[in-house]
This record gives sequence, C-alpha cells and structure tokens, in this order.
Amino acid sequence: MAPKRKDPVYVLGVGMTKFIKPRGKVDYTELGFEAGIKAMLDAQVNYDDMDMGVACYCYGDSTCGQRVFYQFGTTSIPIWNVNNNCSTGSTGLYLGRQMIAGGQADAVLVVGFEKMFPGSLQSFFNDRANPTGTFGEMMKATRGVTNAPGAPQMFGNAGREYMEKYGAKMEDFAEIARVNHEHSKRNPYSQFQDEYTLEQVMKSTLIHEPITKLQCCPTSDGGAAAVLVSQAFLDARPHLKEQAVLIAGQALKTDDTSVFSRSAIDLMGYGMNQDAAKTALAEAGVSINEIKVVELHDCFSANEMIVIDALGLSEKGKAHELVRNGDITYGGKVVINPSGGLISKGHPLGATGIAQCAELVWHLRGWANNRLVKDTTAALQHNLGLGGAVVVAVYKRADGKTNAPVSSEEVGKRNGLGYNPAVEAKGFTRSQVDRVRSKRARSEWALQDTEKKVEARF
Repeated sequence: MAPKRKDPVYVLGVGMTKFIKPRGKVDYTELGFEAGIKAMLDAQVNYDDMDMGVACYCYGDSTCGQRVFYQFGTTSIPIWNVNNNCSTGSTGLYLGRQMIAGGQADAVLVVGFEKMFPGSLQSFFNDRANPTGTFGEMMKATRGVTNAPGAPQMFGNAGREYMEKYGAKMEDFAEIARVNHEHSKRNPYSQFQDEYTLEQVMKSTLIHEPITKLQCCPTSDGGAAAVLVSQAFLDARPHLKEQAVLIAGQALKTDDTSVFSRSAIDLMGYGMNQDAAKTALAEAGVSINEIKVVELHDCFSANEMIVIDALGLSEKGKAHELVRNGDITYGGKVVINPSGGLISKGHPLGATGIAQCAELVWHLRGWANNRLVKDTTAALQHNLGLGGAVVVAVYKRADGKTNAPVSSEEVGKRNGLGYNPAVEAKGFTRSQVDRVRSKRARSEWALQDTEKKVEARF
C-alpha cells in the first residue's frame, strides 16, 4: 500500500462556463480558456505561478491540452492530457494533487473541457476492441440487449436489480430526478433549469425501465477549471486562506473482482465506489454521517440510487427509503447535487468532475448563498467512469471552520470581480484576462481570436 500523504493540497481557485447544448457553436479552445481564466482570477494568481498543467477531455485529438494552455502562456511547463471516461475531470484533480503532495509542484492548473455531439455517447474507433466491450457482453449474457442506447441499458439494469433485491419502485427513481431538476433552478451554470412534477418525470419517454428521459443526463459542451496549491504557496498568500479549501481525502479506484460477478449493480462499479469512499473518508478522518452536502455522479437516476448505497449514505438496500423520506434534499439528512447534478446541469465529460469540485468549494466558502447547506464542515464528491474508474474526494475549509453564508456584495469585494461567481454566470474584461495571462511568455499567435469569441458571448 502506498504511504499516506503528508503534504496538504488546497483548491485555491475555481471557475466554469455555462454548460450548453452541444450544437457545435463553441469550440473547446474557448471553453478551456474561459474556465481557466476564471479559475486563475478566482485564485488571484498569474499563469506564471503555475508549475504544471493538467488538461481533461475525452473527445479530441492528442495535445488539445497544449492548444488550450498555450493561450495562457508558453512557459514550457509540463502539460498532461488526461482521458478516463466520465471520471476524467476528477482524475485530473487527483493527478494534480499527487504532483503537489509529492513535492513536484507548488501550483497546478487543472482545466477540463468537452465539445460533444448531440444525442447518446458515441464510439469513434470502430476498427478495434471497445474498452467497455466486456461490460456490454456481460450485460448481454445476463440481462439481454434492447434497442435503447447502451449506457441507459446498463444503468437501468442496475436499477432493476435494486428494485428486485430491495423493493425500490419506479417512483423512487423518478423522485431522484425530480429533486435534481428542482435544485438546478438555483445554479446559473446549469444546462437545464426547469422544474418538473413527479408525474411529469415518470410520464416522460421511457428509455429503459426504470429510466425515463427526464432521468437521463444530457450531452453538453462546457469547461471547468481549478487551481491547486501547496501549503507553502498558500502560506505566502495569507489573505487567501479564507477561500482555500483543503482536499482532506481523495481516492481514485478501478474495478475490483466483483465487477464481472453477473450482478448488474456490480457491473456499474459498486465495488470500486464503496472502496473509494471508504479510503477517502478514512484519509480525511470524517464519518459519512458528518457529510451534509454531496456532488454525486447521477448520469442516470439509477446510478444515484446505487451510489447512495455504495457510499454509505444509507444502510445497504435502503437508498430508496432515504429518497422517499425526503432525505436527499434541503431539510433532510443530506443535500445531494445542489448544483442540479448531471441530470440537469449537463455532462461535458472532461469538465464534470471539476464542476463538481467548484460547486463544493463555493458551498464551503459560503458563496453559494442561494442554495447553501449551512454549518457544513465537510463535503463529498463522487465522479464515475465506466471501464472503469471512480474518484471520491472529501473537502474541508482550510481554516477548519464551518461554512456560513457570505453576501454576494461581500464576495464581489473579496475577489475584486464585483460579482459572486457562485450565483451569477458572468464573463470577464480584457484587463482581467491580461492580469492572469503570462507576463513573461504570452503568445498572441497561440491565442488567435479566442478571447474575442469568448468576450462576444458575454
């Protein structure tokens, strides 16, 4: 077993774009640029301060990361391009943390972006073995195949098994989606901000029982970024300690021997979800019962159900009871997906995990004042990719305090932007961009017209 980390790592800055329908109107260069600029503005740093960069995306050619990062500066730093299916963004955060905790860097910029195609996820390399092919074959051997897209079939089958084993009902899965859609109304970055009744969710087009259309996450275009820093970097900037958030525990796990046990639930990574949660919570020194707010990978309502169980948020086999009792939303035991989750916010694969991080950072700072879970001491992030990989992280405030709401006016003063990015999705000015782009090695040729395109959208 690897030795325990000794050096703390903090999230100092976060930023993201609005998540939008994939219509080909915005390129990944713009999405990555906008998110990265916002994160550096939030952290009050310059790109020259960055020792390494991590680019997170699934759909794109090699070195898309350099194409994005060179817009900030051509400073010769190592840039890593990461692809780990739907857990890509959080895998990038994990890699950045490892670099800093291992003494290789004091500051790492992690940027996730995705320009996707409309409709269900697609495979592009059809002349070679599909990496999730063995999962599909197991589904075929155990549950059969329908005309529905592959992902909702797999996750839907896990939902069916949960119903068969533990007595969950169709209404329970629909309630998960209803709650997430309701939460999305308060997230300015969410792709969809519509509220639905339970009946509307249940009566939307059936995709693969128990999943209906309104229980599926959409494909999306979007970007998100985070600035990770060491203790020494933060100590040199004591005025920023109030906004810094500690990555108190974090685990990246891949599938264990249970994955091909012929269980539809196990096939969707139940074992690695459980293992990652236990590892991250143990490192953070936190009990799952201390967690008040969670960003959970709800690619489908069925996945949220089985992950509630795997994380230990409910007793085994009783996740649906947590849902029925109103314990996954405000006023209940824990608030799951205050952002609206993937179901409403959208799912640009490379950006999703970092957007989850941003949401929890805003909560712990007290900046998400329109959807705040008060008196939170620790928050948990879960980001899953089939094939498979999962990252679970536990976050705490750097000052050890509980969160409390901060007015948007006060946030605007502290960050120097004049507004609160947790509750308003705004842009930036040219002078602000100039503040964070490299002073010693910027390239207008690398930037091209990206800045103008981004500013035009504001």
